[in-house]
Amino acid sequence: MKFFKAITSLAITFGLVATTNAFTVNSGRHDVTLSTRMSTDVASQIDNASSATAAGLREDFQVARDQTVGALKAKLDNPKLEGLLVHFTDEYFAACQKATESGAEDITAASTAKNMLNALQYGVQFGLKDKFQFSSTHTALRGNPETENGNEIDFYKFGCDFFRPAMDLQRSVVLGQEALEKIKQQLSNGENVVLLANHQSEADPQVVSCMLEKVGAPDLGADMIYVAGHKVTTDTLAIPFSMGRNLICIHSKKHIDADPETKPMKNKQNLAAMNGMLGNLKKGGTAIWVAPSGGRDRRDLETGKVPLAPFDQKTVDMFRLMGNKSKVPTHFYAFSMVSYDLCPPPDFVEAGTGEQRNVRFVPVGVKFSDELENIGGVESRHLFTDHAFEICQQGYEELLAALEE
Repeated sequence: MKFFKAITSLAITFGLVATTNAFTVNSGRHDVTLSTRMSTDVASQIDNASSATAAGLREDFQVARDQTVGALKAKLDNPKLEGLLVHFTDEYFAACQKATESGAEDITAASTAKNMLNALQYGVQFGLKDKFQFSSTHTALRGNPETENGNEIDFYKFGCDFFRPAMDLQRSVVLGQEALEKIKQQLSNGENVVLLANHQSEADPQVVSCMLEKVGAPDLGADMIYVAGHKVTTDTLAIPFSMGRNLICIHSKKHIDADPETKPMKNKQNLAAMNGMLGNLKKGGTAIWVAPSGGRDRRDLETGKVPLAPFDQKTVDMFRLMGNKSKVPTHFYAFSMVSYDLCPPPDFVEAGTGEQRNVRFVPVGVKFSDELENIGGVESRHLFTDHAFEICQQGYEELLAALEE
């Protein structure tokens, strides 16, 4: 509980240099006021904090960052997690300040502090203290107490509000809007849509939502079902962001063999997830986002470029099989994403959780392809997967070119 008391104390005493107004922060279940006075206690914590502060922050952002880090260092008794949280805080404050400097007047030191306080509180509460357990299929928690066992937090809104300031929305692009209109019509007709996507950052679900908001289709982003690997449902910081998403929770091919003793259990969980997905497809009107590569695209250390990770044929085959079994028309599209620089993954695949998070203020982009042709028979199923990957790659190159203009 001492961490939560520290966060509440921090919120109550957090002051801004350039204003005399008070700000209200919705920090979970309680409203916390950010006043303009900084207590001697918090100031002392800041003085004793590590010298590794965020470089180049202006005064109001620096004060906000220092108070957040000071409270963490004084109260969180977990050196490894403390280091990850301090780095994450530094990155986020720097990204949000750049957003402000770009002309985003609604992004301030106060709004940045609010978002970070929420992320820290939810991460510790639901990622450590009372660790949230995901079922094989998870329905987004949207703050409906009557249907969500008393939950009052809209975790979907929280996740979008957190990452939206780090996206340069003015320069971001959405390509393939004609295909998007077709997708919306197919879904409204009760048919299913599967987006075969490349995957570049932990914030990809939020990128999808914010890009769909940009082109007037916010409901599609909220209703989308995402195929999630074990990291986003077990990592302390990732858990609250995942709680706001509709998920099919699986163990990816890359990690299922990491521990032979748990492989049978993981296979059983994957089977339950597939059954849950089939149930959704049978209902119709279901949109699913899946990364057939089984993980994020990684930077090529020699060239500095970020090539797409190849699609796994068995994964694509499984989704095509589920679509056929559902007896509901199911349409497939390649979905290209450029989001790597927003929240770059580690250069190497790590089996465990607790990775260092980097955040950058950058434009992002997505492209919906035309509907994929049903090519390749029983003996040449790879042709469909190869074609989907090729189309995704073409869309990726188009996005990179568009973002450079």
